[in-house]
Amino acid sequence: MSKRILTTALFLSFTLSITISAEEAKPIQLSLFNPIQLVSEGEAVRGIRLSLLYGKNTSVTGLDWGLVTHTTSGLSKGVQLGFVNMNEANFVGFQHGFVNSVKGNCEGFQWGFVNHAQNMNGFQLGIINHAGTMKGLQIGLINVIKQNGQFPIFPIINWSF
Repeated sequence: MSKRILTTALFLSFTLSITISAEEAKPIQLSLFNPIQLVSEGEAVRGIRLSLLYGKNTSVTGLDWGLVTHTTSGLSKGVQLGFVNMNEANFVGFQHGFVNSVKGNCEGFQWGFVNHAQNMNGFQLGIINHAGTMKGLQIGLINVIKQNGQFPIFPIINWSF
């Protein structure tokens, strides 16, 4: 079952990377840690980014996989798989990691131990879920929705529609 979900997610990320036009972007990024990476941190990646230890770029559209993944501006779209996934701007898609953080708008699904989004539109599944504002559902041990949630803090399930 999980292999089927991963295959579907990878297919969708590649489809997104081909069909969505963005600013001039590089198709492949390989990073040991920033600044030891093929593409500089000031450029976007549209395709695949593999971050062995730590990768940093403005945005990633497609598959973003690594130990620590970090985007700094713009809109990132696709699948983000890492131990720590950090987005300083906006993210659309699926995040899976121990820690998932989006400082801007997040639309999609966050699955991890700790999930955070400033403005969440979708689903958070984890032990600790936090959203500044939310339209969607949180399932976890501790669920926090700062504004307009059914409850400000609630165990097991919290929502705002």
